[in-house]
Amino acid sequence: MKEEKQKKIVIPNLIVGLGNPEPKYDKTRHNIGFEIVDYLADKWGFNWQKNSKFNALFAEGIAPNNQKVRLLKPLTYMNRSGQSVRAVCDWYKLTPDGILVVYDDMDIPLGKIRLRLSGSAGGHNGMKSIISHLGGQKFPRCRIGIGKSEGKKQTVGHVLGRFSPAEMPVIDELMGVTQSAIELSLKDGIEKAMSLYN
Repeated sequence: MKEEKQKKIVIPNLIVGLGNPEPKYDKTRHNIGFEIVDYLADKWGFNWQKNSKFNALFAEGIAPNNQKVRLLKPLTYMNRSGQSVRAVCDWYKLTPDGILVVYDDMDIPLGKIRLRLSGSAGGHNGMKSIISHLGGQKFPRCRIGIGKSEGKKQTVGHVLGRFSPAEMPVIDELMGVTQSAIELSLKDGIEKAMSLYN
């Protein structure tokens, strides 16, 4: 008799985009997580509501695969994002593996994405905060490549800078690719999306 353990399919029901809330951060590389969930809300016809309980913008509805899904943009600033994520998890009794966090990553080439089921913060302050508030790193994430800066000194300027006109077509394509990857993960699980989009 085969003792094969049925592998759990990890399907997110909360998608968190990371960014900073002030207008001066709009459309910066560091705010690509916000951009992605805004794009999803637009494509799926979800409406953002300010939620003081979560200290966030929050939207929910039915995604194209007929699954109920929630979107979150913490208004806490990046380095306190975990407070917001934890508040939603507590309110809806969500487990960490049901959360997909979307955020920028300089170590990934511009326009590429990497889905993972878990991992370290990799120096990202938003992720550090979420890991700390959830008490571990076992939750899915979608890292969005924003490309490297030229030199060490320019890192902050690069991350808080905007994409150049030449980069915008890549970003437009990236939005569509990320939407497809996330929709597949909602339908067939994160690992299936990882196998096709990483």
